[in-house]
Amino acid sequence: MKGAAACFEYYKYIGTAGSARQMGFITSAHMLADALEGGYAVGAFNVNNMEIIQGIIDAAIEQKSPFILQVSQGARKYAGMPYIIKLCEAAMAEGPEDIVLHLDHGESFEVCREFLDSGFMSVMIDASSRPYSENIAETKRVAEYAHSKGAVVEGELGMLSGIEDDVKVDEASSKFTDPSQACEFVEKTGVDSLAIAIGTSHGAFKYSGDPYLDFARLEEIASLLPGFPLVLHGASSVPDGIVSLANEYGGKITGSKGVPEEMLAKAASMGIAKINVDTDIRLAVTASIRKYLYSNPEDFDPRGYLREAREAVKGMVMHKMQAVLNSSGRMH
Repeated sequence: MKGAAACFEYYKYIGTAGSARQMGFITSAHMLADALEGGYAVGAFNVNNMEIIQGIIDAAIEQKSPFILQVSQGARKYAGMPYIIKLCEAAMAEGPEDIVLHLDHGESFEVCREFLDSGFMSVMIDASSRPYSENIAETKRVAEYAHSKGAVVEGELGMLSGIEDDVKVDEASSKFTDPSQACEFVEKTGVDSLAIAIGTSHGAFKYSGDPYLDFARLEEIASLLPGFPLVLHGASSVPDGIVSLANEYGGKITGSKGVPEEMLAKAASMGIAKINVDTDIRLAVTASIRKYLYSNPEDFDPRGYLREAREAVKGMVMHKMQAVLNSSGRMH
């Protein structure tokens, strides 16, 4: 347990040092520590445009729930870094004074450095597709640079299958996290949180059979890393109601299957401190816009259907905070 203790002591150090901030953005250190202590998870929601950001912020304020805004490399390509940052700064003027703005799935040190230099105080380096030793080396390099700027880093050990933005991994190449490597990885890299693979996958088509999460594996990893934040990617539930609504108004989303919400709630009580949500937000936006355009064929004002999309995001996020994350009423 010596290695686990070292991991925990390092985390406590970063939890204090990580209070540094830039441009109003903060680290997730204290937020994730509170989640671990409280037995809940913080929702990390991917953003791509103004309406999605507004919907998430509105939900968090109403639910008094902590949250993280995530930006993928795909979102940067779509909206542009300056727009994403300014939209999030505008959100702070309207709502919470501080926001965790996090890079999701940075593919290299260079990408992570670009986001950190742009003001992000939290980044994920995803070198999980590389050999173990290379994953350690690249993740350590990012962690050292991030810590020099007072920022925090999420690493990944194990690989999720599925497709989401630039993340494309076939099922044969995916692999679960090896508990015996988890603490060594944390200790050698200096990361502040760790994304693990226990059965989730990216996108709307997560399972061909029955949904499954390896809770025994999660329990073992959490026992080896006591007090250390673990992260669950690919955690959208792909609600049947939202999929049916999209299909009712012209969609063709067939065979989709997500992670049952009760499984996610259980994981949040077992050491998962951060749960990522992206696909469910995309589905909510698309279903609401399809319904609006079908029901209002004469309307060509984008504000009409984008307003509906914003409300759909708010509703989806509120539901996640209440039913899955157990984080409502926990904003400080």
